[in-house]
Amino acid sequence: MTRRLFIARSFFTLIVFVSALGAPQAGFAQRAASGLVVSDSPLATKAGMEILERGGNAVDAAIATAFALSVVDQASSGLGGGGFMVIYDAKERRAHALDFRETAPEAARKELYIKDGKPVPALSLTGGLAVAVPGEVAGLLAAFKRFGNLPLQALMAPAISFATEGFPLEAALRFAIDRQQATIKKIPDLARVFLPKDQVPAESELIRQPELGETLKAIASQGTDVFYQGWIAQAIADTVKKEGGILTLDDLKNYKAVWREPLIGQYRKRTVIAMPPPSSGGIALLQMLNVLDGHALKKLRHNEGTYLQLLAEAMKHAFADRAHYLGDPDFVKAPLAMLTSKDYAAWIRRRISPVKTQPPKFYGLVNFKAEQGGTTHFSVVDRFGNAVACTQSVNTRFGAKVMVPKAGIVLNNTMDDFAIHPSGNVYGLVGNEANALQPKKRPLSSMAPTIILQGERPEVVVGGAGGPRIISATLQTILNLIDFQMPVKEAVGSPRIHHQWMPDNLVAEADISAEAKRSLERRGHSVRERGVAGVVQAIMVKQGKASGAADPRKGERARTE
Repeated sequence: MTRRLFIARSFFTLIVFVSALGAPQAGFAQRAASGLVVSDSPLATKAGMEILERGGNAVDAAIATAFALSVVDQASSGLGGGGFMVIYDAKERRAHALDFRETAPEAARKELYIKDGKPVPALSLTGGLAVAVPGEVAGLLAAFKRFGNLPLQALMAPAISFATEGFPLEAALRFAIDRQQATIKKIPDLARVFLPKDQVPAESELIRQPELGETLKAIASQGTDVFYQGWIAQAIADTVKKEGGILTLDDLKNYKAVWREPLIGQYRKRTVIAMPPPSSGGIALLQMLNVLDGHALKKLRHNEGTYLQLLAEAMKHAFADRAHYLGDPDFVKAPLAMLTSKDYAAWIRRRISPVKTQPPKFYGLVNFKAEQGGTTHFSVVDRFGNAVACTQSVNTRFGAKVMVPKAGIVLNNTMDDFAIHPSGNVYGLVGNEANALQPKKRPLSSMAPTIILQGERPEVVVGGAGGPRIISATLQTILNLIDFQMPVKEAVGSPRIHHQWMPDNLVAEADISAEAKRSLERRGHSVRERGVAGVVQAIMVKQGKASGAADPRKGERARTE
C-alpha cells in the first residue's frame, strides 16, 4: 500500500547543472531539459542522464545509475549488496518506499560470532559469516517491473559496457583500493580485478570486469531468476560456503524485496517523504526536523555554537531512540507514531538546554513521561515531476572482502549491522533486542533517502553515505537548503557535525570554526575533529529549474588522504 500525495500533473522543464566532484577531472557538468541525475560517480551519472535524454522516467534513470554504480564502484555498492529507494510518482500523486535491504540467512545465530565465550567482531566484518542475502537485484527489478518505461536491456547497457569494455578508474574507487590494498593482496579474486599489476592502478587506468559483465548480461535477459535461483545463485552459495559462511541456495531463492508504506512528515509547511524501518534514517530525520521546526533557525548564525548545540541535542535524542526501539518491522513493532509525533518533538524541545549537554541516560523516549563506510546515494528527477532517492551499500569498503569469482560480484558484510556485539558495530552504533540477529531478519540501517515537496512539486531530493553520519549529513543539508536558502553546491559542501548518542562524542569537521568548537566544549560536549562527516548527493528544484551537487568530500578525500 502507498500513501496518496497531492501533486500537479503538469510537466515542468528542468535546466540542469550537475556537479559530481570526485571524478577523474575536477568537476563534472551536464545540461539537459529531460531531468537531472546526481551521484558520486560521473560515469554512473552519465548513464542515468542518457536514459533521461532517451525519454526514460526517473525510475528508468535510477535503475541505469544503480547498475552502473555496481560496476564502477564495487567498494561502495553493487549486486552483492542492498538498499532502499523512495519514489515519487507524479501522475498517480503517490509516494512509494522500496526495501531491498539484505536479510540474515536461515542458519544465522548469534553464537556463530562468539568464540570461547567472547564476541569476535571480525567474524561479522570479513569472510563468509559476514555475508547477508543480497537484495539489490531483486530491488532494482521490482522497481523496473512497477515503474519502468524503457526495456531493461537498454537500462543495463551502460553497466554492461563498463564491465566488459572497461571503465577509467575514478578517484574515489582508487582511494578505496589504496586504503584496502593490504587486504586485497591476500584475496586473489579481488586482487585480479582491483590490483591487476600487484599495485594500485593509476587514476583513469582502464578496469575490466568480464565476469561481472556476463552476470549483468544474464540479469538483463533472464531477470531475477538467474540471480536468485540460477547459475549466479549457485556461484554465490558456493563461494560463501568456501569462505566459511552459511548462506545457501534456499536463502537466495526465498529473498524478496518489499514495498513498504513511506513515512510522511511536515517541515516548514513542506511534505517530507522518508524511508521507514528497517531504515532508521527516515524516523530519525522526521524526529529531528519536528524538533527543529519549533526553532527559528534562520535567526541564528549558521554553524555557530547555539545553532550547533540545538542540532547536537536533537541528534542525541534521535540516536538514543534508534538504539532502543528500531529494527526490522516484520519482527519488531516500534512506536513510530510516537517517535514522529509533534507532541514528542515538543517534549524534546523543552528538554534541550541551549547552554549544556546531558549524560547519555537523559536522552530518548525511555524518559518520556507522557502517556566507516562503503555506501552510495543518488538522486533523480525527470521532466514529468517524478523523483527517486536511492541509497545502496555493501556496508564497509568492499563488504566482506569476498568476491564471487565466476560472477565478479563483491559480497556485502551487512551482518555487522545487527546488534551482535555489546560494544557496537564497526560504526560504534549500539542496539538492543529490536535489532538482534534472527534468521531472515533485515538489520537496521542508517540510510536516509528523502524527497521533500513544496506545495505540488518536488523541491529537494537528497540522501547520503557514511554509516550513521548519513542521518546527520542529510539533516544538515536539508536545513542548509530550506532554512538558510543556500545554493545546492554550498548546502552540500558546508561543514558539518555529527552526534550519535553513543559513544558520547561530538564529531566536528575541520572547517567548523575554532570558536564554535570551543563553544560546544563549554557546553560539556567532548568534541572530536573528523575529516568527513558523511557524503551527500542532493537536487534542489526552484521555479522549475533543477540544480544538483555531489559532495566534494568524496573526491577531495581521495586526493588528499
